[in-house]
Amino acid sequence: MRILAVIPAYNEEECIKSTVSSLVEACPQVDYLVINDGSKDATPIICRQEGFSYLSLPINTKLASAFQTGMKYACRNGYDAVVQFDADGQHLPEYIGIMADAMESNDADVVIASRLLAGEKPKGARGLGSRLISFLIRITARAKITDPTSGLRMYNRKLIKFFATEFDTSPEPDTIALLVRKGYSVVEIPAVMRERQGGESYLDLPHVIGYMARMCTSIVLFQWLR
Repeated sequence: MRILAVIPAYNEEECIKSTVSSLVEACPQVDYLVINDGSKDATPIICRQEGFSYLSLPINTKLASAFQTGMKYACRNGYDAVVQFDADGQHLPEYIGIMADAMESNDADVVIASRLLAGEKPKGARGLGSRLISFLIRITARAKITDPTSGLRMYNRKLIKFFATEFDTSPEPDTIALLVRKGYSVVEIPAVMRERQGGESYLDLPHVIGYMARMCTSIVLFQWLR
């Protein structure tokens, strides 16, 4: 299985070097592509100095467009699977091989690394929102997804093409619900994740509430129009 790790990065100068280096060290057989999403800090400079595989978008386009850029690259270069991998150091590359094995053994279209299956307890507003999204996916798509907000996901060749060519697709929980409704199979594996290894997250309380509100509205209403 030829796997590409797509690493969207916006202002990740504190983390990008260690994130890519640990990925290459742990998974030398996995290719990667950093999508510098219009960073205003030294992220592209570090990528260039370190000789990383990367491309730069001229402005900040947000996660959906950055991820779709990586999917277009994967589609054009014939990859069998893409793993969505955060630039902030939260994701452990050791799980990529486990996810690939789960994809092959279950003939799955999507593999999600679940913190809840690994025993982590959801906390605060993000935990409450994650439980609500999981409940909405269960009643609208008839699927049990324990960790719908996990950012560590692997997609197979069919979904590489889907994300590369379809309109209004993003690597978010509402799209997972849509994929299940369309008949794609999703499995989860237990995985431990670290805290952000540097920089600042944009997910303060107002952003968390806004994000959860958008996801819930999309799952309950808008996905039926897609």
